[in-house]
Amino acid sequence: MLTRKTVYLDHAASSPLRQQARDALLTYEEAPYAGANPNSLHTMGRQAARALDGARAELARCLGGRIRPADVTFTSGGTESNNLAVLGMAEGARSRDRRRTCVVLSAIEHDSILDLVPMLHDRGFEVRLAKCDRFGVVTPELLGEVLDASCALASVMSANNETGVVQPVGQLARTAHAAGALFHTDAVQAFGRIPLDLADVDAVSAAAHKIGGPVGIGALAVRGRVPLRPMMLGGGQELGRRPGTQDVSSALAFAAAATWCCANLEQNRAATAGLARGLYARLCAEGTGIRPTAGTEVGADRLPGIVSVVVPSMDSETLILALDQQGFEVSAGSACSSGSLDPSHVLSAMGIPRNDALGSLRVSFDERCPREDLDAFADALLAIVAAGRAR
Repeated sequence: MLTRKTVYLDHAASSPLRQQARDALLTYEEAPYAGANPNSLHTMGRQAARALDGARAELARCLGGRIRPADVTFTSGGTESNNLAVLGMAEGARSRDRRRTCVVLSAIEHDSILDLVPMLHDRGFEVRLAKCDRFGVVTPELLGEVLDASCALASVMSANNETGVVQPVGQLARTAHAAGALFHTDAVQAFGRIPLDLADVDAVSAAAHKIGGPVGIGALAVRGRVPLRPMMLGGGQELGRRPGTQDVSSALAFAAAATWCCANLEQNRAATAGLARGLYARLCAEGTGIRPTAGTEVGADRLPGIVSVVVPSMDSETLILALDQQGFEVSAGSACSSGSLDPSHVLSAMGIPRNDALGSLRVSFDERCPREDLDAFADALLAIVAAGRAR
């Protein structure tokens, strides 16, 4: 009996562990300081601390933008990084200037940021949403419309987790600064996949499992001059920004995956963009009825490994389950929102009609994906769509 091959095309949710990260985990397990607390004063503790600092330095180097190792705080992942950035920076900015009582978020942010709105309200902040255009881009003009002298912080993601649309982060940061506001970007999807423009950014979030590192570790880089109020209590680790004993092994694996991805970024980007162009061409060919959510060009304005489409008159759940039965693993958008019967807030913000948005699919992969797997996926989806229309 032949075993059905499973083709995993949901890297934007979590990307399989890279060999570089696996090797780093094994190296740690064999190290004399394995299991030692990096905050202890004894020899093994100091060795663990040096290893942790090495990982911190590697991540700072990969992020670029003149970020220093001391700016990098390890967290449990992108969600915690985003929570700490938005709440901590808003509180920090207001503590310096009591007039700064407004937080600006974009309408296309990840739930780990948009779900903070009620908490921000409870803490006395006004929250304003910056719109995007029909292509899913938050332009400096759209951000500027909701900024004024009362704004403490603006947060706009580097690249959208559903559509892959890349935002003009450098310009947005300068627009926020012109109003006297701090600027944070969620680069969880973008880090290690495209070059980041962080020179004017005050804080940036990243997560290991999006680039082939382990699940359960992320980072928030906050420049030393930026006021940040910790959201947890219980110790002085991570310069007091995030208490708790650090996971040294995961930090080393995160750094190993990041170092490899950043060193090979341009060739990986080109290879993955080529795969995406081919998939868009097949899925969105004339007569298929499948449409791209934000255009088919994959370049400076799109993440190379996310193909985002809508299948009008069909629903995402039916499509995902039918594809799953044939061995293809994809999602409708953010994996954090799976099970929701509402259309994607991102696609709604772009003006995509509800009935179309309910048929959205996100196909995500990296350079490790064989072209023949994408061809087989396209065959399967086109057949499912054709059969659905024939009923």
